Amino acid sequence: MVKKAQLIIDRYFITAKTDPRIFGSFIEHLGRAVYGGIYDPGNVLSNEHGFRKDVLELVRRLKVPVVRYPGGNFVSGYHWEDGVGPAEQRPKRADLAWHVIETNAFGLNEFSDWAKEAETDVMMAVNLGTRGAEDAKNLLEYCNFKGGTYYSDLRKQHGYAEPHNIKLWCLGNEMDGPWQMGHKTAEEYGRTAAETGRLMKMLDPEIETVACGSSSVTMPTFGTWEETVLDLCYDEIDYLSLHQYYGNRDGDTADYLASSAGLDAFIQAVTAICDCVKAKKRSKKQIHLSLDEWNVWYHSDEADRALPKWVQAPHQLEDVYNFEDALLVGSMLITMLRHADRLKIACMAQLVNVIAPIMTSETGAWCQTIFYPYMYTSLYGRGTVLNTIIQAPKYESKTYGDVSMADAVFVANDDGDALTLFAVNRSLSENLEITCDLRQFPGYSVEEHILMSDDDLKAENTEKNPNRVMPKTGDGALIDGGRLTAVLEKHSWHMIRLKKTKENIA
Repeated sequence: MVKKAQLIIDRYFITAKTDPRIFGSFIEHLGRAVYGGIYDPGNVLSNEHGFRKDVLELVRRLKVPVVRYPGGNFVSGYHWEDGVGPAEQRPKRADLAWHVIETNAFGLNEFSDWAKEAETDVMMAVNLGTRGAEDAKNLLEYCNFKGGTYYSDLRKQHGYAEPHNIKLWCLGNEMDGPWQMGHKTAEEYGRTAAETGRLMKMLDPEIETVACGSSSVTMPTFGTWEETVLDLCYDEIDYLSLHQYYGNRDGDTADYLASSAGLDAFIQAVTAICDCVKAKKRSKKQIHLSLDEWNVWYHSDEADRALPKWVQAPHQLEDVYNFEDALLVGSMLITMLRHADRLKIACMAQLVNVIAPIMTSETGAWCQTIFYPYMYTSLYGRGTVLNTIIQAPKYESKTYGDVSMADAVFVANDDGDALTLFAVNRSLSENLEITCDLRQFPGYSVEEHILMSDDDLKAENTEKNPNRVMPKTGDGALIDGGRLTAVLEKHSWHMIRLKKTKENIA
């Protein structure tokens, strides 16, 4: 028996226009994200700069708008000066975050060059763990000042006459976490963030800054951390971060696929705290959110515990993703779109090899299962998010209570001639027929229906079988009498693109 669900939209009831930066990603000096990932000099697959050409091609397919760098936990002990200047003079360092040796063969300038080739912008993080405001100001001067000062002229000496012009800056990373080098209390960090943000904007008023929120919704300080930090740095920052990873550690897939409901609640809670502080301060300024670390992360836990310490670029955090992970990633992206009014930046952590949609070996690169919902949402999720009401059967999840079988959102493109529906059927046993009244959107027809489904929830893409889990074309979606109908088979992800014919465009 097919269950039934209804989606309700109104052309005038909109959430917000998407900020393209919600489709961002992340490269940290961790595992093989840099070395053997984006940078592999000497490999026949690399260009003259040492950048992997196959990786660049896949990153450009994702249309990644911004990439956060260089961490992550790594940044809390990083001396950026180690990674600039002549490569042969750069020191090797013990990285306490991941217990490896960092060669510094790849640094800020190389990453800026790579970002240009990848057709993306840089989201730079500063070290507020073992360093502070003065160092952050120096780094900004090196990156953005045109010339005539010590650090801008140093950049020129290093072969970069023009500024990198980086406009988005993270004020540290996960400073609430006791695992973090330079871990701080909320009071300590809030004051540091305020001082750093103020100093940096005195040098470059055009930059935007992101303060550290909680490392996850399960942190014991969650809530009080955000309120205290914002009380101290509200006027000096533009975004508050939140980080969240999920994993199916106990094998309860129904509960696991409901995790995006937890992300939804997390975003709502942080938004409420931001608005509470705004009201307390009687401020007209609105703080937006940056989900600058999110993904599935658990497959590699056991392998990582067995890794030797103090080696270079080990196979670390190399989760091999399966089909159910792709379903959750698709649902998390839907959740982000639903919060486009406040969530302006998001970075899938990470981009290559380390909990990533792209994997490499010495002989090639391939797409993990999570690559595809990320790619399609990045390509077609840009525009205006419509407030999408879901009336669907629910099921009981262990962690999140009653959760809708259907997760869905509509996005209207900027040209006014296309609507895209992203949808997930979370049910493990029931197909779901969805309907939506589109009479307010006359003249549309189904242009394309892309879906991901598989009887084996644990199916993976590997180097030997890189195309095991792939998107396919659906043929069951139709519009008849102004009503969209489609059947979402059990545990499946869908993108249905609706196009307005030229003669019907007003």
